[in-house]
Amino acid sequence: MKKNQIKNLAGVIILLIIVNVLASVFFTRIDFTSDQRYTLSKSTLELIDTLENPLLIQVFLSGDLPSEFKRLQTETRYILEELQAYNSYIKFEFKNPLESDEDAMSIANRFYENGMSPESLNIRENGKLTERLIFPWAVAQFKNQSVSIPLLQKTLSDGNSELIQKSVESLEYGFVNAVTKLTRKRSKKIAIIKGQGELGDKYLSDFLKTLKQYYLIAPFTLDSVEHNPQRTLKLLKTYDLIIDAKATEAFSDEKLYAIDQYIMDGGKALWLTEHVKIEKDSLYRESKSTLALPRNLNLYSLFFNYGVRINPQLVNDLYSAPIVLASGRGNSTQLSRFPWFYDPLGNVGHKHPITSQINQVKFEFANPIDTLKTDLEQTVLLQSSELSRKVGVPSEISLKTITEEPNPQLYRNGNFPLAVLTEGKFKSAFSGKIKPFNVENPLDESLETQQVFIADGDLIKNQIQSGKPLELGFDRYTGLTYGNKTFLLNTVNYLLGDQDLVRTRSKSIQLNTMDLEKLKSEKITWQIFNLLVPVLFILLFVGLYQLWRKKTYSRN
Repeated sequence: MKKNQIKNLAGVIILLIIVNVLASVFFTRIDFTSDQRYTLSKSTLELIDTLENPLLIQVFLSGDLPSEFKRLQTETRYILEELQAYNSYIKFEFKNPLESDEDAMSIANRFYENGMSPESLNIRENGKLTERLIFPWAVAQFKNQSVSIPLLQKTLSDGNSELIQKSVESLEYGFVNAVTKLTRKRSKKIAIIKGQGELGDKYLSDFLKTLKQYYLIAPFTLDSVEHNPQRTLKLLKTYDLIIDAKATEAFSDEKLYAIDQYIMDGGKALWLTEHVKIEKDSLYRESKSTLALPRNLNLYSLFFNYGVRINPQLVNDLYSAPIVLASGRGNSTQLSRFPWFYDPLGNVGHKHPITSQINQVKFEFANPIDTLKTDLEQTVLLQSSELSRKVGVPSEISLKTITEEPNPQLYRNGNFPLAVLTEGKFKSAFSGKIKPFNVENPLDESLETQQVFIADGDLIKNQIQSGKPLELGFDRYTGLTYGNKTFLLNTVNYLLGDQDLVRTRSKSIQLNTMDLEKLKSEKITWQIFNLLVPVLFILLFVGLYQLWRKKTYSRN
């Protein structure tokens, strides 16, 4: 070997050593995807950087999968590799639950009992339709705790492409959410207001179960304000957020003043309030109709000072969720879907992290909200469609309308607000008025705070089947899963300052799908390209190498 060649080789070796040393000291990764799908958010990096003990993630989406779910599996591996690259304490493995000798149904039942329902897919292979079980779940284990992670996010669409798209978008949030549950100490407190005929615990069960993984939750009855108002207000102020879920009885002035002073002190509130008295169950009586009546909760003045007015009207929307009705008798009974214009599907009002990338939210007998002129910042989170109208009360609501064609002339002025976020300094509803009880240093203006007003109490209500609560947003009659749970969780996270969780949950990714028709028409072209380009590249390399050798030896 000549002296120059030895020098060149030594230089290359030294350069490689320097690059490796620098790489070990200055860590960086480059994401070349157009949507930056593998770029972890700053909050995610900060969270996983706090891990100082091993975190094991077992992924059960494995085995012989259809192409769409294979893609979800691949994207899951990519995001886990990215997390592991930033913190070596994160370990993961893919396991196929069906590889064991245990019966498939026994395995499926065990997963179901642990809250991880398997999915049954009908796949056509060799002209035959076969059923295959998959387990789109992962489990994160940290110290002595474990959390299940759903990898498949249900949508209102039956298409697999949209299903996988939504699922891939939620991967980072799913794993970050698990780490948050396993490592973060709960400190913020939520009070669930009771005493005015609010929804029972069984109808709030699923959502409260979810909230308990992030926050401390307790019921709070305002009845004690009648006997010891100062102590009641003092206790109420220890909570960071209050939630009132579908009050059906009027608030007393004492209770309202306690809430008002809580808000003035910087407290936050989530109101799910209806000013019309009507229940869907009453429609299933023999008459197939019911009467909608105004409901006075004594909240008009309070809400007016907070910049909103929930009107005693119903929203009738052509863009709505279906209702399922039974027809026939005995063995010939059939369940059929019908359009039901009193269950509007909330459309995103203004762009906001709370409503980004969520499924449509189902309302039930919602009331329209007016946003009043005020110095507060008001954001319409959800609203009815353009093809909606207001129905005054008292009014008869009948199932007979499902057979009638709607009159388009009545649906000209829609987009009625159904959920509104208000932020800023609120004015006290009791300013300049006689106070129901004495408070030390009463406040007429609040600190900077936030409230969300939702004109439907049933939006937070989960259905019950066989005495057990179902997941919030899942309709057991249609099999559809709406975005109610994600919307409410985003709302609570946002109000309590966990905006990073909201942004991660709302991450948008664009998956490129194959154009099968284009692929078929250009098949020959790409086959020739794949055959010739590698050969031409090798010939070009050989030619350049020979040219370099000639020049090198000619100089020597």
